Amino acid sequence: AGIVLQNAPRNPLVPIVYWQLVGEGFRVKRLLAWADPASDPAGAGFQAYQSLLALGSGGLTGVGIGQGRQRFGFLPEAHNDFIFSMIGEQWGLIGVLVLLMMYVALVLVGFRIASRAPDLFGELLALGFTSLIALQALLHMAVGLSLLPTTGLALPLVSYGRSNLIVTLASLGILVSVARMAPGIKAARA
Repeated sequence: AGIVLQNAPRNPLVPIVYWQLVGEGFRVKRLLAWADPASDPAGAGFQAYQSLLALGSGGLTGVGIGQGRQRFGFLPEAHNDFIFSMIGEQWGLIGVLVLLMMYVALVLVGFRIASRAPDLFGELLALGFTSLIALQALLHMAVGLSLLPTTGLALPLVSYGRSNLIVTLASLGILVSVARMAPGIKAARA
């Protein structure tokens, strides 16, 4: 792309990126624990290991609502950052698939709203908010499955969290507004 590699060390972003990735010891430990959570299940890999343990213990149908072992606090911030794992433990694979189907339905409706938007702005707005919700849900599920390093990302419309819920509901409200402006909806507005 025309970047001279000799100038890369002079780039002011290099030390910032280095410090963000390697400069703090806990970040390195977290990345190593992500690669193999079982290597340090009582230390840096604790959350990822407990998350996988919760998902695995759920089996096909789950252990029952409110009956999971992780409810005793083995999995820190389970109601926020690992609610997907809690659902997997208590409702099992069936519950996880139902949750996944609900998100797929929400995304399909959002894309349909975008395709029927009256103008480019409405289309991009609907696509953006739908993609935001879908990406956040996908990232949360990937962290729960230990496909990504542990982060503090809430599952939209499911996790406990006021600010996230407010933003998600505002996004859905904007989607509804774009849907109401679609051609053929004028009779329903009256």
